[in-house]
Amino acid sequence: MKLQQLRYIWEVARNNLNVSATAERLYTSQPGVSKQIRLLEDELGIQIFLRAGKQLTDVTPAGQQVIALAGKIMAEADNIKRISQEHNDQRRGSISIATTHTQARYVLPAVIKRFIEKYPEVALHMHQGSPVQIAELAAAHAVDFAIATEAMELFDGLVMLPCYRWNRSIVVPPGHPLTKLKTFTLADLAEHPLVTYVFGFTGRSQLDQAFHAAGLVPRVVFTATDADVIKTYVKLGLGVGIIATLAYDPTQDRDLVALDASHLFEDSVTKIGFSRGTFLRRYMYDFIQLFAPYLTRELVDRAAGAHNKDEVEALFSELTLPRF
Repeated sequence: MKLQQLRYIWEVARNNLNVSATAERLYTSQPGVSKQIRLLEDELGIQIFLRAGKQLTDVTPAGQQVIALAGKIMAEADNIKRISQEHNDQRRGSISIATTHTQARYVLPAVIKRFIEKYPEVALHMHQGSPVQIAELAAAHAVDFAIATEAMELFDGLVMLPCYRWNRSIVVPPGHPLTKLKTFTLADLAEHPLVTYVFGFTGRSQLDQAFHAAGLVPRVVFTATDADVIKTYVKLGLGVGIIATLAYDPTQDRDLVALDASHLFEDSVTKIGFSRGTFLRRYMYDFIQLFAPYLTRELVDRAAGAHNKDEVEALFSELTLPRF
């Protein structure tokens, strides 16, 4: 059994059983990948993949177990490489991040700018997606960090560190009836068509829970994953926008009025996470602290050393998170 063979089956599984895509990703040939998978199956005496002719069609039950273990071995092999790199050259390397559009567009630019200034020889790679996609990338060790707010139950396999709290604003064109009110309620919002995030994105669950608790059914007429898209359709008169406050730029959004809605909804918490057991290089600790300044190396290590999610949450239970 060779490490290369384990990497091949792991990558094939990650690439939806597409051997050609796997070979291209690994800079090798399709016949070479297929041959090594066959050799591994012959050595183990089991089928890892089901086939229709030469096409891989599914993963066998035994194959699922083997691939899961192969993923863990690949992660440890990557840790060994990182240890070597950390001792040989502490300022070179790479970071890959999976996050949502809101984080990528409104929060991370300043963080990444400062990081690149400090580590110009570290390459950064960003993947944008839904919380489900972010969790899958992190679970597959395809990224170093996952940054998300929604669907935390999907990230149980990661060490998730709370970074900051945030809430929402209502955005409307100037002169809109809501701008005439000294304060407004959920009932006031429910009288208007709403434009907001797709369910599962950027704190949408707290929005739905608030309306449900008040016995109201919001009339959501348009949803998007992108706050810029939401603002565009508010400008077109489609409805009242509900977005993360951090996504409103007073300079660029001069043709919209932002009304604070934090009295209507519970705060959301954005977290950064990494796979348990990951060896973090020095610049990775620095990236975490640039994103959330109170997350010192000592605190990150304590969280990484916790045995489960409850212990991590207990570690941060008495801390007051900053608000963005």
